[in-house]
Amino acid sequence: MPATPLLLIPGLACTDALFAAQIPRLSRDRQVIIGDHMQHDSMADIAAHILANAPARFALAGLSMGGYLCFEIMRQAPERVDRLALLDTSARADTPEKTALRHEALELVAAGKFMAVCHATLNLSIAKSRHSDRALKQAIIDMAMDTGPDVWAQQIHAIIGRANSVPILGTITCPTLVVVGDEDQLTPPDLAREMAEGIPDARLKVVSDCGHMSTMEKPGQLTGLLQEWLLD
Repeated sequence: MPATPLLLIPGLACTDALFAAQIPRLSRDRQVIIGDHMQHDSMADIAAHILANAPARFALAGLSMGGYLCFEIMRQAPERVDRLALLDTSARADTPEKTALRHEALELVAAGKFMAVCHATLNLSIAKSRHSDRALKQAIIDMAMDTGPDVWAQQIHAIIGRANSVPILGTITCPTLVVVGDEDQLTPPDLAREMAEGIPDARLKVVSDCGHMSTMEKPGQLTGLLQEWLLD
């Protein structure tokens, strides 16, 4: 019997390059699909679009915004998800303060300052030990440039409007892995622990010396964790 396909969903302003280190190894054993999260401006519509183009049943993993979309997919079609991996994400909706910051960023981008906004969040996205890593930072910026300001704005609107997923944690019954960098400033470890404690039998892994971009900061470790999760 063929292995269950794996559906990976990138984060905000990210492309399949977010999983570039994982795809070659994970695709040896199964089909790997990248969810298209660039077509709509609401979580419900993006998830529906991804589901319409996904296999009948699949393993599901998402990082950051990709994790928000995982929760929406669990609302719409939980029976199609064989197992779930939530990477550097949160079940919570935005706070009013966070929403206000996102609206400020939208105004800056509308004024033509997309790259300035992207550069401003780089150090927040990675561990302190990687702040001088030019190659890593350039790889993150390259994804943002490939995404572009219009799609970024759509994704921000979707993130602002997302539902609180904390109430559905207890309804998730498939094998679940929760991963977070110990220096993740955007979705800190406490939020990962909340998800792991709320989802029955979920496994939590905190990755040392790692920020929000775990698949790029600790590529080998994340590949190993995903392999174990897929085979468990």
